[in-house]
Amino acid sequence: MYDPSHLRTFLSVALTLSFTQAARRLGLRQSTVSQHVRRLEDATGRQLFSRDTHSVELTEDGEAMLGFARRILEVHEQATAFFTGTRLRGRLRFGASEDFVLTRLPEILEGFRHDHPEVDLELTVELSGTLHERLAAGKLDLVLAKRRPEDPRGEPVWSDRLVWIGAERLRLEPDRPVPLIVYPPPGITRALALEALQREGRAWRVACTSGSLNGLIAAARAGLGVMAHSRGLVPPGLVRVPERAGLPELGGVDFVLVHGRHRPSAQGAANALAAAVLAGGDRLHRPQRTGLG
Repeated sequence: MYDPSHLRTFLSVALTLSFTQAARRLGLRQSTVSQHVRRLEDATGRQLFSRDTHSVELTEDGEAMLGFARRILEVHEQATAFFTGTRLRGRLRFGASEDFVLTRLPEILEGFRHDHPEVDLELTVELSGTLHERLAAGKLDLVLAKRRPEDPRGEPVWSDRLVWIGAERLRLEPDRPVPLIVYPPPGITRALALEALQREGRAWRVACTSGSLNGLIAAARAGLGVMAHSRGLVPPGLVRVPERAGLPELGGVDFVLVHGRHRPSAQGAANALAAAVLAGGDRLHRPQRTGLG
């Protein structure tokens, strides 16, 4: 009933909220993207997007289709691999940013290992900036991380806004430097936070630096300062800093999958894992049941 190519196009539009960006990322004409969405809407008998000349938004039915599309494409990938008789083998070096430590990414990886037991999956958890550097150096085959502002590459998994978070009891003094809890360079969130404060002329000081998300969370829970973080991944025990604190807007952030090009032998496994991550993308917004370790 639902053409997989139409579902992939729908997912790209839903994740970017832009027919133009979806066409660019899929390598299609914008008219083709519109046609795919229209045919999917004809097949469902429902309007999936509310759109005008200025914006594109998912309707309630579109939100429902988002989950269905991911699951349908995941099963489609599994069925194709089964009936073509191809078994993926070899080593896949996958990098995931620290942002996903507290999500249910482990469940997605567990499902991938079950479906492809002959793939040796090596997981690296690091800062997004570091992962991009390792990918460029040929040390990783696939990366799930924040998109670097200057780099347009990557298949969008989900977009979110950055917000300031801290302990609920924390109070910021307007006449004193903002105490920051940050990743070390080349952390992408760190750079965006410092740029926002400098743009507003707001004084700041580094209260804590850690390359571990758990380390940053512990410092924030102790009331040492504030940290910039994805709105959809706010850890338990921390809250958004209220607007009355006068901290600047941080803007949006895209989480993307980026493929390496140094090892063609890993491409099949990388494509399969990318499909699994995209299909289970909604689970990346939820707390994990068990740790990555």
